[in-house]
Amino acid sequence: MFNFTLAQSLAKGPVVLYFFPAAFSVGCSIEAHEFAQAITKFEALGATVIGVSSDDIDTLNKFSVQACQGKFPVASDSTQKVMKSYDAVMALRPDFANRISYVIAPNGKVIYNYQSLNPNRHVEKTLGALKDWAQTQK
Repeated sequence: MFNFTLAQSLAKGPVVLYFFPAAFSVGCSIEAHEFAQAITKFEALGATVIGVSSDDIDTLNKFSVQACQGKFPVASDSTQKVMKSYDAVMALRPDFANRISYVIAPNGKVIYNYQSLNPNRHVEKTLGALKDWAQTQK
């Protein structure tokens, strides 16, 4: 269990906040694995990665170790407060988060978002947005 605050993470650099529908589903496991495999690339850009779903904390604790390989945290948003604030609730299945990824600059501004139920391009797209942002910071 951990406490995560966006403000504390943004003080260190950009944040990739990604929402996913359900731990251990095929697509979500693929996406989590891809984020875990690319975590050093995110870290090289100074970015923190966190995943969020409406799954309960016990399920996400297991998912964090297995699918995420312990490389980044996943958070439970069982009340959907965070999901709603980022317009990340799935329209057709409102009990679930939509698959959407955000890149948030250290100033708190969302500089990029990518929405697709296909899990295969979220890592590529968010890394690209981070690289583009980093170029503007030089």
